[in-house]
Amino acid sequence: MDADRAERLTAELRARGVMAHLVHAGVYEFGIRVVLDDRIEALWDMDGAAGLDAEIVNEGALIGFVPHVPGSEEFTEEQMVNTIATTNYALDTLQRPADRASSTGTPARPPEEPAPATPPALRRQRRAHWIRRGRR
Repeated sequence: MDADRAERLTAELRARGVMAHLVHAGVYEFGIRVVLDDRIEALWDMDGAAGLDAEIVNEGALIGFVPHVPGSEEFTEEQMVNTIATTNYALDTLQRPADRASSTGTPARPPEEPAPATPPALRRQRRAHWIRRGRR
């Protein structure tokens, strides 16, 4: 999404009472951030793909997706604003990251067992080793 279009969409969303902000995702990459809760946000169209889709993040951690909206490649700006403003962001209706992996044909990996915890004394010894090494 280009900067001018993202700014226009953000202004329209704000006029509708949606807490929307312009996001600079990178060089020539722009998107719209919709604040859903004090920690949860929807990041719309920041990956450069055609059409509308969103990632739902909680303090930067991905917690769900709004899947690609079919036909959104040909949407007018008014239709885009309407889609973003009326999307159901309830967590039980969103596509989870694990669901997305299974829907693309890639099998979801089973959860791995956590690595055995290192005793606290050994961690301190390693850290002390690096501290001493840096003072030489």
